[in-house]
Amino acid sequence: MRLVRNLIGTPEGAIGLGILVLLALVAIFAPVLSPGDPLRIAARPLLAPFTDPSFPLGTDRLGRDVLAGIIHGTRTSLAVGIAAALAAIAIGLCVGLTAGFAGGLVDEALMRVVDAFQIVPSFLLALAFVSVIGASVPVVVIAIALGAWADPARLTRAQVLSIRERDYVASARVIGMHPVEIALREILPNALPPVLALSAIIVAAAILTEAALSFLGLGDPNVVTWGSMIAEGRNVLRSSPSLSVFPGIALVVTVVAVYLFSEGLTKTIGRGRLVA
Repeated sequence: MRLVRNLIGTPEGAIGLGILVLLALVAIFAPVLSPGDPLRIAARPLLAPFTDPSFPLGTDRLGRDVLAGIIHGTRTSLAVGIAAALAAIAIGLCVGLTAGFAGGLVDEALMRVVDAFQIVPSFLLALAFVSVIGASVPVVVIAIALGAWADPARLTRAQVLSIRERDYVASARVIGMHPVEIALREILPNALPPVLALSAIIVAAAILTEAALSFLGLGDPNVVTWGSMIAEGRNVLRSSPSLSVFPGIALVVTVVAVYLFSEGLTKTIGRGRLVA
C-alpha cells in the first residue's frame, strides 16, 4: 500500500512501525517462542537474570519464567489495546456521524451524552466498571472503550459538520441519493483520516490503562500481563528490581512505538498522502 510506503518515509513512522511489527510477531508466535503456560512454576524462585541460559531474565517469587511472562504479556497488551481502540472508534464514528449529519435535537442530545462521558476521567470510569462487573479481558476491553469513545465522536462530528456543506454532498442530495447512503458513501470516507490518526493514541492509552488495572489487581488473574508482573515485582523491589524493570521496559517501548507510529501517521495524513 502507498500509505505504508509514505509512512515509512517519515522517521517516526518507520521506527514506530518497525517496533510494532516486531511486537506483533512476538505476540503471534508467543506459543512457539515460549511453549507452555507462562504462569507455571518453572524453576527455583528469584533466580537472578542472566545467570541461567534456560531463564535469561530470571524467575519471580514463585519461580515463574520472567521472559515467558513478557512474551505472553505482549499478546495480552496488544490484543486489549487494539480491541479497545476498535470498539471506541466504532462507537465514536457512529455517534459522531449521526450527530453531525442529523443536526438539531439529535445532535444536541448526543453531544450532551458525549460531554457526560468526557467529564469523568477515563481511567476512573474503567476502574469503576471493572470493579462492579468483574475482572476479565472482555470486561477490561469494554471498560477502556467506554472511556475512550467520546474523543473520536467529537472529532467525527466536527469533520461531518464541515463536509456535509460541500458541493459534492449537495449534488448527492439533488440526484435523490438516500441520506444514509450519503452519510456512508460521501461523508464517512472523508471524515475518517483524522479519526484514524487518533486511533493510535487510543491504543497507547488503552495499553497503559490495562497495565494500570492489572497493577491494581483488577486484571484477569488467569492471563499474564505486564501490569501484573510489575505489581508482583514491587514486593521485592529492593532485592530483585528486575522483576518490575523488565516488564516496565516492555511497556514503555510499546507505548513509545505506538506514539511514534501515530506521529508518522499524522504527518502522512497531513500531507494528503492517505491513499490506499
